Amino acid sequence: MNMRGFFKKIVHPFLKIGLKLYYSKPRKYCYNSICIQVHPKVFPPHLTFSTKILLDFIQTLDLKSKTFLELGCGSGIIALFAAKKGALVTASDINPIAIDFLNKNAGKNYLSVTSVRSDLFDSIEEKSFDYIIINPPYYPKNPKNTSEKAWFCGANFEYFEKLFYQLKHEVNFQNTFMILSEDCAIERIKNIATKNRLTFELIICKTVFNEKNYIFSIN
Repeated sequence: MNMRGFFKKIVHPFLKIGLKLYYSKPRKYCYNSICIQVHPKVFPPHLTFSTKILLDFIQTLDLKSKTFLELGCGSGIIALFAAKKGALVTASDINPIAIDFLNKNAGKNYLSVTSVRSDLFDSIEEKSFDYIIINPPYYPKNPKNTSEKAWFCGANFEYFEKLFYQLKHEVNFQNTFMILSEDCAIERIKNIATKNRLTFELIICKTVFNEKNYIFSIN
């Protein structure tokens, strides 16, 4: 079970308290010699596998001088790793805390990233990228605050309705990759993409703790 499944299914009061205490302060996370501090109100890569799977995938890409967008960057570790590989990186998030910590972590790692506070593509001026990476919220529930938008896509999948509309009508993209888990309504998400004349192509299927995670190319 990945952290999203854990987050969804956890019921024991002791575990709830333990999780809350663990994320009561910024926590360190490292990948490929990049170390960052992750704020408690930002999507946590520590106990999730989606971030690590995406990082391993990006490891295989030639990003030298490529324009790269991490849409909804959360901790920002993916954006920073892409910058280390030579990409010209933009990282966005709707959460101002995520953007603040990204800027601090970029400085500490001597990496250059353009950060933008944005609800999807709303405030991103550049609309053309060689690579776009998306680790989306996918539980169908209305988020109560900004932090919950890292987990919940809206009761009627509003996040995906807006995302796929913008990708189709407003963005010039070449390689867009999204990670999803079998724990989510993949067919519902695909149907929203199809409505916008976008297709999913399976690139990677990786099983971690008996849960399948998929990286799709959006075309």
